[in-house]
Amino acid sequence: MSIDILMPALSPTMEEGTLAKWHVKVGDTVKAGDVIAEIETDKATMEVEAVDEGVVEAILVEAGTENVKVNAPIAKLAGEGESPAPPPAKAAPAAEAPKAAPAPAAPAQAAGETAAPAKAAPAATPTGDRVFASPLARRLASAANLDLKSIPGTGPHGRVVKADVEAAQKGGAPAAKAAPAAGASAPAAAAEPRKVQSLEQQGIPAGSYDLVPLDGMRKTIARRLTDSFRDVPHFPLVIDLEIDALLAARAKINHLLEGQGVKVSVNDIIIKAAAVALKRVPEANASYTPEGIALHKHADIAVAVAIDGGLITPIVRAAETKGLAQISAEVKDLAARAKAKKLKPEEFQGGTFSVSNLGMFGIKQFASIINEPQGAIMSVGAGEQRPVVKDGQLAVATVMTVTLTCDHRVVDGAIGAKFLAAFKPLIEEPLTLIV
Repeated sequence: MSIDILMPALSPTMEEGTLAKWHVKVGDTVKAGDVIAEIETDKATMEVEAVDEGVVEAILVEAGTENVKVNAPIAKLAGEGESPAPPPAKAAPAAEAPKAAPAPAAPAQAAGETAAPAKAAPAATPTGDRVFASPLARRLASAANLDLKSIPGTGPHGRVVKADVEAAQKGGAPAAKAAPAAGASAPAAAAEPRKVQSLEQQGIPAGSYDLVPLDGMRKTIARRLTDSFRDVPHFPLVIDLEIDALLAARAKINHLLEGQGVKVSVNDIIIKAAAVALKRVPEANASYTPEGIALHKHADIAVAVAIDGGLITPIVRAAETKGLAQISAEVKDLAARAKAKKLKPEEFQGGTFSVSNLGMFGIKQFASIINEPQGAIMSVGAGEQRPVVKDGQLAVATVMTVTLTCDHRVVDGAIGAKFLAAFKPLIEEPLTLIV
């Protein structure tokens, strides 16, 4: 009896995802625990392990298919000891996959994947003006000024995929203005630029811009931040901090850690200081809920990390309990896996407080949007030498501007000010972190 392999729910809120890549093909034997596929959500790509043992009988959803609903069958497994049924003459349609829109693109194929293991159709472009290609292949071809019609497709049913475009670039494929075939009356017309009505109404004509489709991550960022900025009554608190002592302490710390493969950053110290300050002012380590204000027992610090196509906030759990070396190692690991989209949902969902640092880009001051349901987010600017007055005398110090954006429903002005008053000495005299 066949066993359905279902689209897994990789987080409590996941409703659909992209089947990015298959690690098995029809006829392969798998056992429980084997990695069989990669599923891409809005912020991460995660491996899926087999739950049952058997032989892969059918692949129902091709690699690269987007918007596959949770619990939809994606493959069939012949039970242990059974022989897989012979493949049908015609490939079965993707189960629960969205109905194809009347557009020239077929479901996207993930970068770096191989062709589907079913009996592949000849690698030829379909007849007529319709060219089957993944969205990524289309973008790459457009950027390289390559004509998709001139690129042989090696994907399922002759679809042009990323590897085909890259091969065409290396092989000097003809540009978009290809010579007409023998007997053709005229060259094929260039694809008409896609029009965006809202831009047209503002007098921006089609063809004067390139349209990059919204992926799942960008849609999620747009929705969550719009909701937060609109629905959360927020306000900023700004403070300047002198960080010369912090920079000196960091140099000593890294000298002591030399040879251990760890290098503490200014941001690592900020994370630790924020966690300690939250424990000293627990009212700031809170979230608003309709049922009441949740006071969190640990300072789980979410750290903003820029990745291709958006932003993600991996979390240093219970940061108040960890030393600087451990925080540094965790942040580097989380950031690397975030950029590779290899984070687990529990590593970027939740958190009680966020830190966003744009100082490395030379930004002096900015205010971030609150990452719900957290009660506050800290925006860290660049440290720079500025004139300051000390004991009535003009002097020069390295100063860093920090902005705390607060959810006024839970962190009002007095609580935010108390938090910054606790945070300031931890930064300006780092020895207080161990007191």
